[in-house]
Amino acid sequence: MHSELILTIATATPTGSIALTRGDELIAELVLKPAGSHSDFLIPFIDNLLSMTGTAIEEIDAFAAVVGPGAFTGLRVGVSTVKGLAQATGKPVIAVSSLKALAMQATDAGLPVCAMLDARKGEVYASLFQWRNGFPEPMSHEQVSPPEEILNLVGEETIFIGDGCRVYRTLIVRHCAERARFAPWVSHPLRAGSAAMLAHELYRNEEVMSPLELLPVYIRLSEAELNR
Repeated sequence: MHSELILTIATATPTGSIALTRGDELIAELVLKPAGSHSDFLIPFIDNLLSMTGTAIEEIDAFAAVVGPGAFTGLRVGVSTVKGLAQATGKPVIAVSSLKALAMQATDAGLPVCAMLDARKGEVYASLFQWRNGFPEPMSHEQVSPPEEILNLVGEETIFIGDGCRVYRTLIVRHCAERARFAPWVSHPLRAGSAAMLAHELYRNEEVMSPLELLPVYIRLSEAELNR
């Protein structure tokens, strides 16, 4: 029996990426911080990746999307693209948390991980994780809040990762002092390859869904909802 072939799309942040993985093997990953919208590059990106790897879309066993939290427009583009590909091929979809995928990019050093994405407006999307059995498990719920609120939960030496820690690095150091450890700068952009590792685990546990069930996870209300 062949290992499952999964195409994963991550568009929750300004840096977008896609990855093609077979089992535990990364076949290809493309990462780009586009000048325009994710919608401008995503389909050509996918076409190029499949062409370069000699992969037919029908060969893919499942499609995975990073569903959030993150930038509303980016999430909608990624989720709708995955839904369309899955509907066209009759394949299942997999939903991956952006914060858990980000935590995957922090080395398993036996320390808690604080995954933090810049939510703008003086807030972050964040959650704390602890590595167990090769994967990050949540220690706190996913939240959108001023960074101080998640920092108040940090009681021990912790690895910080994500573009939110780059934006609020000075505040983190002031608040956590010697408890703060920062992942290397190259680890901060959210990557589809990391989300794909979670997607394969979910696939093997049969935690898949139909395209109609796949929805973005915003956490924060939209501007229209707030105004209403």
